[in-house]
Amino acid sequence: MKQFLYCSFCLLLFGCSSQTSQKTPMSSAPGALLLLPNGQGMTPAGHSIFSGDMPLGLALSPDRKTLVVVNSGYFDQTLSIVNIKEQRVKQQLPIRKSWMGAAWGPFGDYFFVGAGNDDKIYRYGFQNDSGWFTSSIPLTNDEQKTFISPTGLTVNSEGDKIYAVSRITPSVYQLNAFTNTVMKRLDFSSPLYTCVLDEQRKLLYISVWGGSTVAVVQSEELVLIKEIQVGNHPSAMVMDDSRSRLFVTNSGENNVSVIDLQALKVQETIDVALRPNSPIGSTPNALALGKGDSTLYVALADNNALAVVDIRPAGQSQVSGFIPTGWYPTSVVYADSVLIVANGKGEASGKSLNKENPFDFLKGTISFIPVPTLNELKEYTSKVKNNNPYTREQEYPDWTADNPIPKSSSVVSPIKHLFYILKELRSYDDLFGNLNTGNGDAANAKYGKNVAVNHQSLVQDFVLLDNFYSNGQTSASGMHWSTGAFSNDYVEKTMPTLYGKRGGEFDYEKDGISTPKSGYLWDAVQRKNLTVRNYGLFLNEEAVQRGEIMPLAKGLFTNTSPFYRGFDLNYYDTARTSEWMKEFDAYEKGDSLPSLSMIRLPNDHTQGKFSRIRTQNAFVADNDAALGMIVERISKSKYWKESAIFVLETSANGGIDHVDAHRSAAMVISPYAKRAVVDSTHYTTASVLRTIELILGIPPMTQYDAGAVPMYRAFQPTPDMAPYTSKKNVVPLNELIIVIPKNLQ
Repeated sequence: MKQFLYCSFCLLLFGCSSQTSQKTPMSSAPGALLLLPNGQGMTPAGHSIFSGDMPLGLALSPDRKTLVVVNSGYFDQTLSIVNIKEQRVKQQLPIRKSWMGAAWGPFGDYFFVGAGNDDKIYRYGFQNDSGWFTSSIPLTNDEQKTFISPTGLTVNSEGDKIYAVSRITPSVYQLNAFTNTVMKRLDFSSPLYTCVLDEQRKLLYISVWGGSTVAVVQSEELVLIKEIQVGNHPSAMVMDDSRSRLFVTNSGENNVSVIDLQALKVQETIDVALRPNSPIGSTPNALALGKGDSTLYVALADNNALAVVDIRPAGQSQVSGFIPTGWYPTSVVYADSVLIVANGKGEASGKSLNKENPFDFLKGTISFIPVPTLNELKEYTSKVKNNNPYTREQEYPDWTADNPIPKSSSVVSPIKHLFYILKELRSYDDLFGNLNTGNGDAANAKYGKNVAVNHQSLVQDFVLLDNFYSNGQTSASGMHWSTGAFSNDYVEKTMPTLYGKRGGEFDYEKDGISTPKSGYLWDAVQRKNLTVRNYGLFLNEEAVQRGEIMPLAKGLFTNTSPFYRGFDLNYYDTARTSEWMKEFDAYEKGDSLPSLSMIRLPNDHTQGKFSRIRTQNAFVADNDAALGMIVERISKSKYWKESAIFVLETSANGGIDHVDAHRSAAMVISPYAKRAVVDSTHYTTASVLRTIELILGIPPMTQYDAGAVPMYRAFQPTPDMAPYTSKKNVVPLNELIIVIPKNLQ
């Protein structure tokens, strides 16, 4: 049941030229190469079946005939019972909340599943391809208000004890499987991912997801013995049959740590990236051992692949090749020469004609991949490297030396000052669907020419980008893509549960577990000894409501405007812009404008349809007026001749689009930007960051921006100094929703 989207080979490699009207095709063609909205190609190996929304956990039964799949996505959270021989889902069980953890009892007649933010462990009976709920083990009492959020779990060989770990209130629990009670608990300070029981040594190994250690705990009394330093964001673990080695995926890096269990120290670190010593971006997050413990299979979530690692002899592991998977593999098991892979985001994106969320299209799949021969592995490896822009051979024959976007760090751009404006949630059709010059659908142009008057004027005066896609599904992941060219495993796996209103906490815009190891754009700029100014990003939202400005990222502590509000929809974007303009005036007077100004304009997010709240049109009109004010001020300043303005939405999930749910609105505004041109090159969020990096002479942060198509086609060598005059809003910015009571209607 694979759904492929066709694209031509040259389009995949080079995108379209700025004069062409071609678009990325979104029709299915079985057997063809799939081009994802993020620019990756995908050619999944083996046979796949649909399982449910965002499968995160796989549990193989003791007889290796049945698989429990834990689907923990945005819409439906379910358990799938899969018959491995038939490669079929035999039963779909509803579960109120779930996340990842699942484990079988020793005889295969029952299994356990973590109940996510319901803070319980559920027990299910099992027989003849059918499971049924029997009981639950609460991890907390009803009086507690905080989430515990169990993650990974394991069961001992007698079946009487369960060990479970948690992430929001990080602890390890020892549970009695017969009395359904908590026996012991040990608290930690950082979120935990999973645990592995070593009964021979009476030890429990725990991956500290929010840190960089594997905790070694005495399993009977739950006493911490040691913490072993591994890599960033350790997640999945597997122990070999001889109990001599423990393999740990470091999802925040590109490697796997191998722990010598006799010495309790790291024996070796295996680089599993597609290319050695790559920037972060492979995201190893699951693993399985093959027959005889000679081969390790590692899921690389952000490369859509499995790394095949020869682990003989110990300490001298070598990557043999790669196997292509579906989109964002999250779990893998090995059963009788077949690799079974959970693809968290499935194998396709899609149009959002009647829906308003990219999650609608991310239906997870389970792939069954026979272990490849050496020749097959060689062919698979070639496909994986061609699928990923970072390792794909790319050429840009029309990128000339006089383009203001440098091709290397040795070339200096005439552009010295960048303005990076981040907005919220709008799709391409939302804002530009009515423009007949681009690939729009006027029926979807919700804000049309009478609301987004400056947006429409700007893309007609400068460049209309009608083939631009957001890397993120929501504003949470989109903000990370927009500022770090990466959304790490923590964000990707917890975001669906939070946005699906199944509990959790929004801890994405601050230093912590969601922070990629490579940091953010402002960190990269400051490492280059360039200056940066922050207007509204990564602020404490509760403090913002009180009128206080408190940045939550270390790299923004000393360079954030003390008067510019962050995400507060009760505050006008035009008022924000007035605060920005005061600083800009001072910069122009003192000739001290920073190299990079990051400006948040959040009000096109809108706020729903409640009485006495501003209308959605008013929110967008306010956002539009603010954008026009900023562009006009810059274009009529002495800095205009050396400036470029990049505008993008952090995600597209607030609107509908006839091409893809990820297609979004982005703008390039500069004297060096082409005028009245449609550029249909396949660009992504990472393309914007790559272009900014090339202008400022800073290296890429991750594999995504390193491999992204730079936006050089939107620029011209000779500047056009004509300024922009903002358009007056048509919709009143204070227009309110008035709901008439039914008794007066």
